[in-house]
Amino acid sequence: MYQIIIPKSDADFEKYYKLRWQIIKKPFGAPLGAEKDEYDSLAEHRMICDKDGQVLAVGRLHFVSQDEAQIRHVAVSDECRGKGLGSIILTTLEQAARRQNAKRVITFSRADTVTFFERCGYKLIENPIIDFAGGQVSNRRQMCKKLSEFDVILRHPMWCKELQETWNKQIPISQAMGIKIHQYTGAQLEVRAALNANINMHNTMFAGSIYSMATLAGWGMVHLLVREAGLQGDIVLGKGEINYRKAIRGIPRARVHINDSVGELEPLKNNKKARLKMTVKLFDENKRCGEFIGDFYIMPIKVSESEIE
Repeated sequence: MYQIIIPKSDADFEKYYKLRWQIIKKPFGAPLGAEKDEYDSLAEHRMICDKDGQVLAVGRLHFVSQDEAQIRHVAVSDECRGKGLGSIILTTLEQAARRQNAKRVITFSRADTVTFFERCGYKLIENPIIDFAGGQVSNRRQMCKKLSEFDVILRHPMWCKELQETWNKQIPISQAMGIKIHQYTGAQLEVRAALNANINMHNTMFAGSIYSMATLAGWGMVHLLVREAGLQGDIVLGKGEINYRKAIRGIPRARVHINDSVGELEPLKNNKKARLKMTVKLFDENKRCGEFIGDFYIMPIKVSESEIE
């Protein structure tokens, strides 16, 4: 699977800048080194790597004022286009902006990337600018996204709505337990439960309820990652282990991050079974209280002869 990394070492930045140059500058004939600018030393950088450390996507955020941050140099390797990595980089940088109390994020988009940014919640500002890229003049459009004062960032709300409805219909007890999707960013899924619907004689959450919440969080993240990759499959839990560190007396939370997954979805493309191991972190409000590790199998959906015809 993928890992979201903050480049720190010289080796990290060498790979980071190489992809930025290959995707953004090289096509315009710009020399190596043109991908860097004076804001890099002051910026937040993120990159997505595969299990072998190969850089698949990069992006940068820097502040232009106390309230406004700018995202630039978002680049995705050619072989990974259409897999959702660009939007994951974007939401990760937006989270960094939120943590520093930015009220809005801007970007200057090429004509061929405007639709992508619109899907991610950015709106056009009617003041096209002229930008010189590698000696060529290109029209760019300024776009802006106002950041909510709330922490919840929901990517693909319709997917999340469908997932919630699937739980409610196929696992009715999940509705009685008040298990709901709280947040999905593309990189992380958070699921919460209603404590008062899962309380035991000690006024803490039932261990079985915690296990169910964690299982659904892991299952849900696998489901969303499969959809992000443009694939389909039936997901089953092969094995699940949980470690309870402390009782839950506040808000029950289960969080799973893309960096906490191990495995590949590639076999599914070849109509073969895929496997993902997901680590779900459990919280009592903001206090870590345990973790769940689940082995999930994604089975290819068999197509009947009637469907082929």
